[in-house]
Amino acid sequence: MNKEDSNPDILTCLANLSNDEVFTPPDVADQMLDMLPQGLFSNPDATFLDPCCKTGVFLREIAKRLLNGLKEIYPNLQERADHIYKKQLFGIAISHLTAELSRRTLYCAKDASGKYSIVHFDRPEGNILYPQISHSFGKDGKCQFCPSKENKEFCDPAYPFIETSDPKGFFNMTFDVVIGNPPYHLETGEKTKQAAPIYNKFVENAKRLDPKYLVMIIPAKWYAGGMGLDGFRAEMLNDGHITEIIDFPNAKDIFQEQSIGGGVMYLPQKQGRKRALSLC
Repeated sequence: MNKEDSNPDILTCLANLSNDEVFTPPDVADQMLDMLPQGLFSNPDATFLDPCCKTGVFLREIAKRLLNGLKEIYPNLQERADHIYKKQLFGIAISHLTAELSRRTLYCAKDASGKYSIVHFDRPEGNILYPQISHSFGKDGKCQFCPSKENKEFCDPAYPFIETSDPKGFFNMTFDVVIGNPPYHLETGEKTKQAAPIYNKFVENAKRLDPKYLVMIIPAKWYAGGMGLDGFRAEMLNDGHITEIIDFPNAKDIFQEQSIGGGVMYLPQKQGRKRALSLC
């Protein structure tokens, strides 16, 4: 047994857990990053956003590449790290717990303003936010932004990134790359009904940010439409900015402990200002 086998990456261990949320293994995150122009990782002005942080794996793997790619521009390691973590890496978590986990992964401390953080921010959350946003229920009891329905006995989680029509308001900036593995479905609390898909909402709001490159891993069920995905399917099939689709009919090829009917996929897409969308 070599050293790497005896000391596994903790994020790989988390990705292999059976859980309602599908965590991304580090090697899959790296494969997705390999699809991007590698010159991004030597560009001190390139900005990256994970709008659905779970473990912080995407931001961590991006940080590794930037720390190597910006050596000549910032020879001093601390100056390099300060620039990368404060000006290039951003995230929006899907829960309070995943916000703290992602900060621990990226900053080595859940308090980015504390003494244990590898870079010091003025605010505890650093650049990984978990805004306290509630569902916007109308008179009909339905949420304006997601499939959730008002129910006193069951409270769906409100994922900040999709509970708005203006996702640019979180950081008030543009991003070169939006990358992530969004939650796939939302349990409605109704035993007779299937969970409602929400990954399409994350893709749609990510497009509203108008990034140069968009890379997400999502279920492949949208191929067939239905479940409220007909409009999303039509938009995707007519989207001329998709440059490649990587399809996994058996989701266990990348998520070993997960069973996802229909498989998963990711693909690069170009849109607007040469945005590449990769959907997994």
